[in-house]
Amino acid sequence: MPSTPAKPSRLTGQALRAGYDSRRVLDGVDLTVTEGQLTVLLGPNGSGKSTLLKTLARTLTPSAGRVFLDGQDIHRRNTREVAQRLGILPQGPSAPEGLTVRQLVGMGRFPHQRLWRQDADQDARAIREAMAYADVTDFAERSVDALSGGQRQRCWIAMVLAQETDLILLDEPTTFLDLKVQVDLLELLVRLAHDKGRTLLVVLHDLNLAAAYADILVMMRQGRIEHSGPPDTVFTSIHLKQVFDLDAHVIRDPHTQRLLCVPSLTGTTPVSQIAPGVAHG
Repeated sequence: MPSTPAKPSRLTGQALRAGYDSRRVLDGVDLTVTEGQLTVLLGPNGSGKSTLLKTLARTLTPSAGRVFLDGQDIHRRNTREVAQRLGILPQGPSAPEGLTVRQLVGMGRFPHQRLWRQDADQDARAIREAMAYADVTDFAERSVDALSGGQRQRCWIAMVLAQETDLILLDEPTTFLDLKVQVDLLELLVRLAHDKGRTLLVVLHDLNLAAAYADILVMMRQGRIEHSGPPDTVFTSIHLKQVFDLDAHVIRDPHTQRLLCVPSLTGTTPVSQIAPGVAHG
């Protein structure tokens, strides 16, 4: 039986160079975002992860190279048209004071609204479904300011879902959240990709969470992509040393079969070398 040809990527960056003022951050980056999967950008601070995300999202103009959205240069399309096809959640978003959750999620409908053409029923349906999927319906009439960090982040994700785009870019959505909340959010993003067919590109900083939940890992260093592919091929001790200067063992969790990195501790005595009967306090 002939294999089904892979769908062309809807979002691609080619030979991207970008930065801030006179400081170049990206240095000739090529990236094709895999359809219907969760791609995670990893790298040390200053490696260019967020800069690449902003460049792909058209919030930062590259000094060289091009970004293609559905086969067309993203900078040749108007803002509303891009927003109907691509959603972005920046790092540390803030809402106007006193805004309710329902109002915040409703902001995701702006790209679909016109002064002369609004569909209140469609907007209400999209808002309702987005809040239900992100599990924030119970907070609908509460002020965003009154929620916990994890609850607020779910509300922001609901806003992006209400935008009803197939492409979603998120910049460190789990930063400063408790581990359980991070896990819950990442499981939500995985369901979006695997069950809803959404294409997600996410910047993360936690190595083990990235390896556990990513379909595709992209490791960046000094403005370049060093490695890209499934975690089984990318998440290795050699690559962690090369990209993060981290000495670590990569093992597989016996229960979940997910990969984990365990940093190598220096200056400690292995348990096997401790003499019997010697107490260490």
